[in-house]
Amino acid sequence: MTTITTTRSIAAEPAVVFEAVAKIETFQTIQPGITNVVFLTDSRTGVGTRFEETRIMGGREATTTLEVTEYDPPNSVRLVAEEGGTTWDTVFTVEPKEEGSLLTMVMDAQPHTTKAKAVTPLIKPMIAKAVGKDMDHVKAWCEGGA
Repeated sequence: MTTITTTRSIAAEPAVVFEAVAKIETFQTIQPGITNVVFLTDSRTGVGTRFEETRIMGGREATTTLEVTEYDPPNSVRLVAEEGGTTWDTVFTVEPKEEGSLLTMVMDAQPHTTKAKAVTPLIKPMIAKAVGKDMDHVKAWCEGGA
């Protein structure tokens, strides 16, 4: 398994930070790399919400189907995707701090196919860089800079 952990201190209330990562429509507007979101369920938030996210990765457009599997406002949200022979399990956790919030994202990639087992460690640096940019965009939006 490959794990990527990224943390940002954000000068904003936990509810604002939670909305930024847990409300799919808000997250889409924050992230310039996301070009489209299509909901596959009637619900747009909460456990069971499924959606397709299209984003630019490595200069190419890719679409991934994600499902919200845990939803605990304003503390955490978990999204899971099966893509390219790998289970991508991402948890955003928001902790209140005196100066605002601490946002932590932990992404576990569990490859299942031979190809995915070979490729996943190779793409980890690219994914980590992209996730870091996503977190920077969340921080800027929450702090009113976006």
